[in-house]
Amino acid sequence: MAKIMKVFIILLLSIVTVACSASKEEIEQSFPMALEVQEFEAVNQDGVTVSLSDLKGKVWVASTIFTNCDTVCLPMTANMAKLQQKLNEENVEATLVSFSIDPERDTLDVLKDFAQVYDADFSNWHFLSGYSQEEIESFINKSFMSPAAQLEGSDQFMHSTSIFLVSESGTVVQQYSGVSDVPYEQIVEDIKKIN
Repeated sequence: MAKIMKVFIILLLSIVTVACSASKEEIEQSFPMALEVQEFEAVNQDGVTVSLSDLKGKVWVASTIFTNCDTVCLPMTANMAKLQQKLNEENVEATLVSFSIDPERDTLDVLKDFAQVYDADFSNWHFLSGYSQEEIESFINKSFMSPAAQLEGSDQFMHSTSIFLVSESGTVVQQYSGVSDVPYEQIVEDIKKIN
């Protein structure tokens, strides 16, 4: 009788686990986007290597910036800082990732100085560089279906002003305005759904 009960409990737990997995997958599929993030390897502001495999199993929020930007990158980074603060207030786990699209100028020291202006908490926010211009442009184009290119005859870059939500499986599931009317509450709620 004890053996039968043990088998029954194991089967029951298996069914519950499968049901939870399926519902999480169904939730992820309910979002409007389904872009697979490409493999990447970069270095953050502290000189630590960060790759796609390091982020697997985590929900993360991505943006594209460059520190020499004279338009949208400043408000975008300020808005990411505000999002980080709101996530902390609500005790919601997510990693923030800001990809520099100007790796030649954005050395680790430059990125760290830039991030500190916004009181970035580096415990869950990576400012990434350490790849070639060609690599980051291709990565952003393919992973986020977004532009990333230097403007001809200029030190400025064309790039997306969106904030992207990426699931634990490495799938981009949603994008939001990153410059104005940022839907902080919606982002937090969406992270809770897929966390």
